[in-house]
Amino acid sequence: MAIEGRLRNDRWVDSKILQEGGAVQQEEALDFKPLTRAEAQALRAKEPPLSPWRVIGVQAAVGAVLALLVALVSGKEFYGWSLLYGALTVVVPGALMARGMTSKLSSMTPGASAVSFMLWEMVKIAVSVVMLALAPKLVQPLSWPALLAGLVVGMKVYWVALLWRGFSKR
Repeated sequence: MAIEGRLRNDRWVDSKILQEGGAVQQEEALDFKPLTRAEAQALRAKEPPLSPWRVIGVQAAVGAVLALLVALVSGKEFYGWSLLYGALTVVVPGALMARGMTSKLSSMTPGASAVSFMLWEMVKIAVSVVMLALAPKLVQPLSWPALLAGLVVGMKVYWVALLWRGFSKR
């Protein structure tokens, strides 16, 4: 069975063209209606965007509180410092990326936004790798399990921020 393709002017209509026994059938497409200016403003008011700075702040706060708790409970201060450094390995690169992505230069055009995103994501990864490589020199004695726990907790705070946003709307 061959699949026949047609050129379409309307790229947004999702349709499949199937050939069955020589007859071409076209499935019904969903009709989407563009929002008016008032509808778009109402939707933005109902679903405000989540600020990257709020997420960075929550990551830093959760990392600091958890590091303090681990240091107090374990009685070993270096566990807390290692966990805090792990959390900072997420917070510092995230703050750099948030700063870069919220600048006026990165939001000038869609193309500039895409290039800016890729550039800042590479900077974020590079800074994270450098911070992890410097960890044994900067945090002594270093507990790798505590550092990795801080790293994981810092990354999982994104979900907490999204849940927080969902609960704040209720």
